[in-house]
Amino acid sequence: MRITVIEHEAEAGLGYLGEWLRPACDVVRPYLGEEIPARPADGLIVLGGASAAWEDERSPWLPATRDLLRLAVEESTPILAICLGAQLLTLACGGMVERGANGLEVGAREVVALPAAGDDRLLAGVGTAVAVQYHQDAITRLPNGAVPLMTGAQYPNQGYRLGAAAWAVQFHPEATPEIFASWTADDGLDAAEELNAEVKAAEGALVATWRPVAEAFAEVIRTSVRA
Repeated sequence: MRITVIEHEAEAGLGYLGEWLRPACDVVRPYLGEEIPARPADGLIVLGGASAAWEDERSPWLPATRDLLRLAVEESTPILAICLGAQLLTLACGGMVERGANGLEVGAREVVALPAAGDDRLLAGVGTAVAVQYHQDAITRLPNGAVPLMTGAQYPNQGYRLGAAAWAVQFHPEATPEIFASWTADDGLDAAEELNAEVKAAEGALVATWRPVAEAFAEVIRTSVRA
């Protein structure tokens, strides 16, 4: 089992997922000149980043990433698309992403499972949980056929499933407290110390909630490979 991982910047790596899924991940770093593959491996993870999902001039590999996501959906290759990755999946499949009207969502924030998550292969059992947030763009219209799975107070579209095996989450299940602190430091947020402390305090809950989700994603890939 191999998972293609698209990493948009060094500061937004696999984090926890690197521990939970290792050694199955083949990381592609287009910001270092590595080419986006024409096809994914057995599974595909697309991580977050500072670019907006439509900023192709800033990150010229985004069109190829959207093409890869679209192909993976068409071929039912398991996908986990995170934050920017979720927004790229949304655009690739006909949804809409815009600058968020409710400002920056940042810190350890509550996300809530919707009824359809009850029997979802990844998110069943999550219920109400804490997740790391760091985004100001928002998914404002889901792709046709998408099944909403998670919501939140500041932005409603926090997670959905598309097709047989594609999942998009606006939050960051991969983000460790150390990764989050590097983001607040880079951006010079006024409340950085308080935000860092709340994410650190939530560390146990983050691992308890999102590690089983990552392991369930790996099992989806294994099942797909065996089929």
